[in-house]
Amino acid sequence: MFSHSRASASGLINGAKEAVALITKPRTLASRTLFPSRLANERLASHSHRPYATMNRDDNDPIEAIFRQKRLLRSRIRKELKNMDPVRRSEEDAAIQSIVLNAPWFQSSKSICAYISSPALREVDTSRIVSEILSKPANEGDVQNRKKLYVPRVEDRNSNMRMLRISSVDDLIVNSMDILEPALLDSDGKQHEDVLEASDPVDLFILPGLAFDRCGRRLGRGGGYYDLFLKKYQELTKQRQWKEPLRVALSYSVQIVEEGAIAVTSNDVSVDALASPAGVIPISPAAQERSMG
Repeated sequence: MFSHSRASASGLINGAKEAVALITKPRTLASRTLFPSRLANERLASHSHRPYATMNRDDNDPIEAIFRQKRLLRSRIRKELKNMDPVRRSEEDAAIQSIVLNAPWFQSSKSICAYISSPALREVDTSRIVSEILSKPANEGDVQNRKKLYVPRVEDRNSNMRMLRISSVDDLIVNSMDILEPALLDSDGKQHEDVLEASDPVDLFILPGLAFDRCGRRLGRGGGYYDLFLKKYQELTKQRQWKEPLRVALSYSVQIVEEGAIAVTSNDVSVDALASPAGVIPISPAAQERSMG
């Protein structure tokens, strides 16, 4: 497993605790994020499972042509995110999180998988979403109504990722890539619940990514961690005859691209909806059914 920096983790988690404590105070557009900026390698997000996009195919290797198109789009979106005005970014972060927190499909979800945002990767902030779940203690005798939160933990360099349940920011540590993730054991020395071994289904996935279109296609960062995990969870839902969770991607306005710009393969997993600063863009029938218009 990756090595961890105790000093770095302490500083990050202390900052997270302070943000959780501030969750009930008035917020401004320039409010601090739950997790401080840190150097981080790229996090991998899910894509789409739609058929190959139309493109100029390589005469000898159509798959390489797809990968080339993906690399070009990643480069373009990274530049746009880097050049994004900080005030605008803060405004869009606040708008997106408010939309999610007030949405009926979020409020009705009992079990949620969500990413821990990395400012260094210029991901849409999830600090308020994470804080809102973790800072609300269950009412006495009402434990069943407390939401479950699972967050990603990278297992290796071969696209393997787990989603482990956390109940507090104290459950988070810093991995070798300087990204906050759940420790294997909680403060009592017990293993965190793995979502793939949970007895109840997940209702909602909140997903990151680099680019999205209005057909549900999604461009990740190239490592396939989310693709592989979401495929595993799809298989689990089939085996247990569960309803598939709603997959909602969080997107800055500059990340929404024209249809056909995102090349996909059969390994890519689509999203059901986009949460953008302008509102929610429902895509799949499942999104329409859950009042996302």
